[in-house]
Amino acid sequence: MKPTTLVDVIEHKAYARIGLLGNPSDVYYGNTISISIANFWASVKLEPSDRLVINPHPYHDLVEFDSLNYLVNRLENEGFYGGVRLVMAICKVFYKYCKNNNIDLHEGLFTLSYDTNIPRQTGLSGSSAIVCAALNCLLDFYNVRHQVKVDERPTLILEAEKELGIVAGLQDRVAQVYGGLVFMDFSKTQMDRLGHGIYTPMDISLLPPLYLIYADNPSDSGKVHSTVRQRWLNGDEFIRSTMNEVANLAVEGRRALLEKDYAKLASLMNHNFDLRRSMFGDDALGAINLRMVEVARDTGAASKFTGSGGAVVAFCPDGPPQIELLQEACRKAGFIIQPVQVAPSFLKDLDLGSSSSA
Repeated sequence: MKPTTLVDVIEHKAYARIGLLGNPSDVYYGNTISISIANFWASVKLEPSDRLVINPHPYHDLVEFDSLNYLVNRLENEGFYGGVRLVMAICKVFYKYCKNNNIDLHEGLFTLSYDTNIPRQTGLSGSSAIVCAALNCLLDFYNVRHQVKVDERPTLILEAEKELGIVAGLQDRVAQVYGGLVFMDFSKTQMDRLGHGIYTPMDISLLPPLYLIYADNPSDSGKVHSTVRQRWLNGDEFIRSTMNEVANLAVEGRRALLEKDYAKLASLMNHNFDLRRSMFGDDALGAINLRMVEVARDTGAASKFTGSGGAVVAFCPDGPPQIELLQEACRKAGFIIQPVQVAPSFLKDLDLGSSSSA
């Protein structure tokens, strides 16, 4: 089947995300609140072509180096993989999903290329942003957006990453598919019944001013492998009960946001980090990550990880004077700080109409 109309160049962005409350309970049948932020993004461009081509990025997919020393240093700091494998993986998962769900795809071919400015190793979901942007390009190129349910798209993104051995949960992908501020219910009942969680967008105007803190060189992230997952699977009572407490923080946080009780929000953010620390331990969290949280707390600001480490989200309940203190403390500590720019939801009626709850 040939495409019926000439398709122009398609380009989509997917934004970095901040886990505001409840993480990491998304992979333990919990609840989370996450924010899509416009500070950083990944973009993917699709151009119709005679052959199917995935273009390597001139920086992130290097195969030429000035020296062996440069190659080794690059691999130690950046890892082995760029974005080409991510784009290829979502192409595979998307094709199989459509085939399994009797969604016809025309025979047109394309060239995909990507770019990203999301800092590496900052826990801001850079990999899934590339996959999300690529999926949106495929949905539009094949004109099947109305046939792929919006609440199933995060699962497709996660499946693409699992193809590459990336271990993660749905939270990040939900935030990037939906945009804006989203409350997520990953309870076992919902996951077993639907195969995904229940995702509820919230008004971004409910959020107070937030700040993103990260290190220019986050390579000192935790080096010790965490045993939390295995302990949870083994039924460890401390891990199970603490993770349930983390999940409940998102429920309380949703209420606090709706009531604009920002003192409560600050308390919940701090408690979220403290519970995480009690489960994972300092060695697994990493010295730089802990230092970012401590620098913020020393000014009286609330702070917690945005994800698994690498960056911190902070809130100053005492307003501008405290914000100035926080900015100065981060400068002295050598950390980068910037106001969080919330990316509003960019889902259209066509997307929302395709949800399982529609």
